[in-house]
Amino acid sequence: MGERKLKKALRSLRRHILTPGVSETKMETRGFHVKSPESRELLETIGETFLQGYAHAMEARSVTEAEGRLEEVPRRFRGFAYEGAGMGCAVLDGLPFGSGSKVDDLLAGRGRNHVYMIYIGIGWAMARLPRFRWPKSTGLDPLLLWLVHDGFGFHQAYFHTRRYIDEQYQDPGFPWPASGPRSYAGRAIDQGIGRAMWFIGGADADRVTSMIDKFPERRNPDLWSGVGLAATYAGGASAEELQRLCDRAGTYRSHLAQGSAFAAEARVRAGLLTPQNEVATQVLCGTTPEHAAWISLDTRPDGTVQGELPAYEVWRRRLADQFASLGGVTP
Repeated sequence: MGERKLKKALRSLRRHILTPGVSETKMETRGFHVKSPESRELLETIGETFLQGYAHAMEARSVTEAEGRLEEVPRRFRGFAYEGAGMGCAVLDGLPFGSGSKVDDLLAGRGRNHVYMIYIGIGWAMARLPRFRWPKSTGLDPLLLWLVHDGFGFHQAYFHTRRYIDEQYQDPGFPWPASGPRSYAGRAIDQGIGRAMWFIGGADADRVTSMIDKFPERRNPDLWSGVGLAATYAGGASAEELQRLCDRAGTYRSHLAQGSAFAAEARVRAGLLTPQNEVATQVLCGTTPEHAAWISLDTRPDGTVQGELPAYEVWRRRLADQFASLGGVTP
């Protein structure tokens, strides 16, 4: 076997390390609720696209080559491909003899517009890598690093649904980051669990709400935030269904709007807005995705935040409070 073919075979082998097969993203395989054939196709396509992005990162000869393939993914699903690429690059960095710079290279290029999704992808990688191969938090944005926990939480709820959803497991001492307010880790993980509920519940507002209702009330704000993010970024529900989601959220509606605004900002930043995103933000935030994104950026902390809460949570609270003060979004 020639050297080029050998390297290609090794890259292909890497693709299959520490990652699920495509069949594992099927609703039937996972035992997830199917609301309709259309919602199943959407949610399964998202899962397939994530793995496609992972494969691009694992098999490409360079991050630049991977980016070229990622940019060919249809607009509606491209962010999920970058999420998968974030996982792939983090896995490569975490493997023995890894360069440790793949994630940095991805974020330095076109991936900078998908920073939120890439950080979430890092969380996926951490769920698959041994702890001694986890990335150092010092190399990540201290404001955004909690999105890594979001990705970890999504992975755990998606692949270990009985433990994390039915049994409502919550890690009492998540050992990352090495320094900083570790006590917040469980809350950030819950935000990812809430996001996973949108997929587990098949984008069915009633089914998702019923899952949240079974959790302790103290976890509801973060779960609702995750649902709002997924309902906006992934889509899958009509305006009428989203309105029912708002009604069922009750006192947590501002948290639902906060998650929706985060999703809108991620879509706007990457230039990936779709009609589905516009419908979601109009219902969940009471405004356009562009305005919701602007509010998100306007409430983002600058510099160090005083107090026990991490800047990320201060940001989320400011944003939720902002929507609570707007007409149509109750606190």
